[in-house]
Amino acid sequence: MKALVTGGAGFIGSHLVDRLLQFGHDVVAIDDLSTGLRTNLAGVESNPKFRFVFDSVRNDEAMHILIDQCDVVFHLAAAVGVQLIVDYPVRTIETNIHGTEVVLEIANKFGKKVLLASTSEVYGKSEAESFHEDDDCVLGSTRFSRWSYACSKAIDEFLALAYHDQYGLPVIPVRLFNTVGPRQTGRYGMVIPRFVEHALKNEPITIYGAGKQTRCFAYVGDVVDGCIALMNCPDAPGRVYNIGSCEEISINDLAEKIIAMTGSKSTKEFLSYEQAYGKPFDDMMRRVPSLDRIHTTVGYQPKSSLKQTLQLIIDDIRARLP
Repeated sequence: MKALVTGGAGFIGSHLVDRLLQFGHDVVAIDDLSTGLRTNLAGVESNPKFRFVFDSVRNDEAMHILIDQCDVVFHLAAAVGVQLIVDYPVRTIETNIHGTEVVLEIANKFGKKVLLASTSEVYGKSEAESFHEDDDCVLGSTRFSRWSYACSKAIDEFLALAYHDQYGLPVIPVRLFNTVGPRQTGRYGMVIPRFVEHALKNEPITIYGAGKQTRCFAYVGDVVDGCIALMNCPDAPGRVYNIGSCEEISINDLAEKIIAMTGSKSTKEFLSYEQAYGKPFDDMMRRVPSLDRIHTTVGYQPKSSLKQTLQLIIDDIRARLP
């Protein structure tokens, strides 16, 4: 199998590239390096089965050539990270929607199977005990730019499923829940690498809001294995799948856990969302996935605990600190 990975130099994309190569597949990664890092691919650059293309998924001509030459497409290229979304809302919308338009149109032309990376953000402010794929989306007001990301990815899903329904394109939208692991950067607001770096430096750990909001953090290795399993499953196309972990923790407790695991002298500081982002901010207090559908379809079950994942991240960031 020859796979094209868009956003292949990103955090999740680079781990997916690694795993596909481990399985013996030929892999082409395309990335414009706007948020991805070429160093994320340092371990595979010399692999004869790997090729990197520095370009944008919005480049129709380049994507025609690459999709024509591949068997499957893992479409991960997107604007991600709360800080980036708040700071550059136009870029978020244009990148996410137009990039997906290009990928789906060309994939449909050549009849290529596509896995589309979406996000748990599409559930919005739902207060469901756990989020099921067919639940309603409860999005916030358009005056909060953070919801532009959720809306853009929801449109991606609508478009993907429309291509499946109208043309029979084998496409699989997956909603990723707080995926974490080595190589993730905190520069766009990702909470765990930000907390770990401050803890290792014995600097105050800044928590936005009261810290009572809870999340489920999934190890990137488990997530990419789930994506590959769905791509290999003939019954998967045409439905949305949650991928993540159900191990829930509050942001307050997460900070405490990281301080303890690093032996840090860091203290916790609390900052209002408006102070943190310079504008009013709307957040969801809880985000827990139902994994029944993906478990039934491909047997997916997270293998790594949060503690194991945090240790991998701590070791990775410690090794990279000066």
